[in-house]
Amino acid sequence: MAGASKRKTRSVGKAKSAARSTSARSRARRQPERRRRAKPGVRGSGRFFRVELRPSTEFVSFRYHDVGRKGGIERIAGLRPNGRWLTAGWLISKDMAHVNHGWLESDTRDARTVIARLGSRPRHVVGDRFVAKPRPTRRSSARRRPQARNSRKPQTARRRWRR
Repeated sequence: MAGASKRKTRSVGKAKSAARSTSARSRARRQPERRRRAKPGVRGSGRFFRVELRPSTEFVSFRYHDVGRKGGIERIAGLRPNGRWLTAGWLISKDMAHVNHGWLESDTRDARTVIARLGSRPRHVVGDRFVAKPRPTRRSSARRRPQARNSRKPQTARRRWRR
């Protein structure tokens, strides 16, 4: 009994060492034809156009959720290291938009509103990926008020010294 388990562990060890020694490319080559992975950057392979607003390096994790009806437009929310969620990008269904001379153009009202709210027109990068700028954020009056108050303090102090 002890000999059989020893043989089993030895064969498992051999398999593990063999798996470690082979490269990812050679392992992928050994797979059957139908099991090949989808190559990135090949247009027409997915159901969505991806519009990236901010680089993925700014985020720790991501979450996708539908906006409107299912399968139409999805928002990619990214979690920043400080714990705040921001829009990292959008997924727009290929039924709702098309590519025209390297720019993403909408076919439906929903896609038109999303593209119009971006900071710039989505420009084609590679495959189904597009890049746009996020819309400029306006600071609310509640956040601006203390800043204005703090800048007034030194101004009044300078006026007092001049007298």
